[in-house]
Amino acid sequence: MAISGFNAELGKQQFLELMVTQLQYQDPLEPVGQQQFIEQLAQFSVVEGVENLNLQFEDFLKLQTLSRGTELIGHSIEFQDATTGEISRGRVQETRVINGQMMLLVNDQQVPLSAVDAVIASD
Repeated sequence: MAISGFNAELGKQQFLELMVTQLQYQDPLEPVGQQQFIEQLAQFSVVEGVENLNLQFEDFLKLQTLSRGTELIGHSIEFQDATTGEISRGRVQETRVINGQMMLLVNDQQVPLSAVDAVIASD
């Protein structure tokens, strides 16, 4: 039983479990050939490498987002107030990434970056 395709959503643990199960239930008269086994190990290495790259990319993206957010600290912005729906104005006190989304603290209120309509030059 060879693995012909691989779903990228499977992690390395699931891949290893699948490979061990395959080895346990293989036909002893027709074991997995060396070439197939090497191909499966290569696929595992690729999966592990992709997972590692994804983790590093997530860290890099978060750092880049935070770096860009710090540029807004001290600046005044206009944003749509989530509670009233009106346009409000305030100075950015701090920035944070919450659940992957850049949030600005303005007038002691969390404002998503997507709600910002304008950045006003500091005096």
